[in-house]
Amino acid sequence: MQLLSKPTKFDFVGQRRKAVWFSVGLLLLSLLSLGFRGLDLGIDFTGGTLVEVGYPGPADVEKAREALAEAGFPEAIVQHFGTNSEVLVRIAPRDELNKAELSTTLEDALEAAHGEQLEMRRVEFVGPQIGEELREDGGIAMLIALAGILIYIALRFEWRFAIGSVAALAHDVVITLGFFSVIGIEFDLTVLAAVLAVIGYSLNDTIVVFDRVRENFRKLRRATVEQTANISLNQTLSRTLMTSLTTLLVLLALFFLGGELIHGFATALIVGVFIGTYSSIYVATSSVLALGARREDLLPMAKEGAEA
Repeated sequence: MQLLSKPTKFDFVGQRRKAVWFSVGLLLLSLLSLGFRGLDLGIDFTGGTLVEVGYPGPADVEKAREALAEAGFPEAIVQHFGTNSEVLVRIAPRDELNKAELSTTLEDALEAAHGEQLEMRRVEFVGPQIGEELREDGGIAMLIALAGILIYIALRFEWRFAIGSVAALAHDVVITLGFFSVIGIEFDLTVLAAVLAVIGYSLNDTIVVFDRVRENFRKLRRATVEQTANISLNQTLSRTLMTSLTTLLVLLALFFLGGELIHGFATALIVGVFIGTYSSIYVATSSVLALGARREDLLPMAKEGAEA
């Protein structure tokens, strides 16, 4: 199905220098935010206790914070969760209290402040050692994924294309993480899973573009490398936009209708789809051109004695 009624003739390659500066700006902003502010790590990585409390009516978050501070939890993070009658409380690890004692203490403090019985809907506890292991394992999983992609693209295409694809993936991951750092959205295991999914999505889009570039290198013998890349990007544009738009429809439905628990997951994927589509068009292809890709590198090798 063609999204556009006629073939497009956008000069993507001609605009690649502007795109480079745009990407450099986003990367610098992301790296500065990650370096100075960092990520708002969720309980999965930091360890601690998470309690979901249901109120019979609207909850006064400020009064709940004051009550928990008086009960000995001044560092407690209290926020609405979903509706104004649901509250999420996060507490740093407490070695002197077990899960049952901590839950009871929190419930008593909140009920005393509110004056009514509350419903403790969920209590989750993650030890600091487990959180550290999850953080390390998540980072290792991402590095292994990037290394595997580098090897796969190098074998399927050529080493310049491998570096270009990994540069695009690193670009997408850093900017997605930077977005979470700048906005201050909690980064937990579901968001990490979304970032890994962004890697797969961006890679799939990049491979489609690279396949068309390789095919056109063999067909368009008189075109320059830049012209071939531009023609290939225009030919795959309708497919890229259709894939992105249909994916975004699903993600927007998850974001608005899926509930608070998957907001971070859906947000990471929405950002990743935008950045992944952009990087497939500009970052991956521009990196290959900057590395000096040649038509001869992708042409099939002539067999000895073929002419005879």
